[in-house]
Amino acid sequence: MSTSTVKLQDTYNQQGFLSALPVLSDIELREAKNAFSELEREFGEEYTQYSLHNVHLQYPWVSDLTKHPQILQVIKAILGPDVILLDSRFICKYPALKPDGSSGENRLPYVAWHQDMRYWGIDGGPVLSVWLAFDDSLEENGALRVIPGSHCAGMLPHRQAIRAGNMLTVNQEIPDELVKADESVLCPLLAGQMSIHDGLLVHASDANTSQKRRCGFVIRYVPTCAYPIEDPDRPRKFHAAELACGTDQFNNFSN
Repeated sequence: MSTSTVKLQDTYNQQGFLSALPVLSDIELREAKNAFSELEREFGEEYTQYSLHNVHLQYPWVSDLTKHPQILQVIKAILGPDVILLDSRFICKYPALKPDGSSGENRLPYVAWHQDMRYWGIDGGPVLSVWLAFDDSLEENGALRVIPGSHCAGMLPHRQAIRAGNMLTVNQEIPDELVKADESVLCPLLAGQMSIHDGLLVHASDANTSQKRRCGFVIRYVPTCAYPIEDPDRPRKFHAAELACGTDQFNNFSN
């Protein structure tokens, strides 16, 4: 195991995230953005904002991204050699403010403080989330914000979000009094870079108050030893799960 790999593991285990990791070459980025533009033209921005869910099953270029060597190299360093691709989704925050700053900023789409594991119904292993930036992801267009080390505190209570505009499907949030927001750090990315974070890491992202789109591809991975749990309150089916790399001796996600 290389020194760089051990350093990645140590930082990730302590902080719960890694950021600004290079993935796509200039050519790969241009091809991916052109392909995504075709989806925007076909479906419209209202749909592509959050509804392109698990389209790695439909589009080979999206599937190729989930197995990109630069991504899997980091994923295997954290999760081990045998990894399941659990889920994928494009998330776009389009410019919503007019140049004069009007249009009701308090209603702009944002992502509330939350933990991914609250929604996934997984046990037996960690969930790791990738954000692959298609656009520069900066403070003004709503970049990811995380609370380092918060993954060590276990699962926190979530409630229905109070503020309008939360992009989370089930509209939940961690109550403000449980979030150490003063310890949060921004994870800016250049297009073509990625961040990764643990499923228990507390994270959020603010509204896009710029005139620039913020689009990214989110990919979830788990080690093959992980398994779905029964949740009568929110039944989940992992119909899009497939082997990302290595071998699967458990078949916990066989459909």
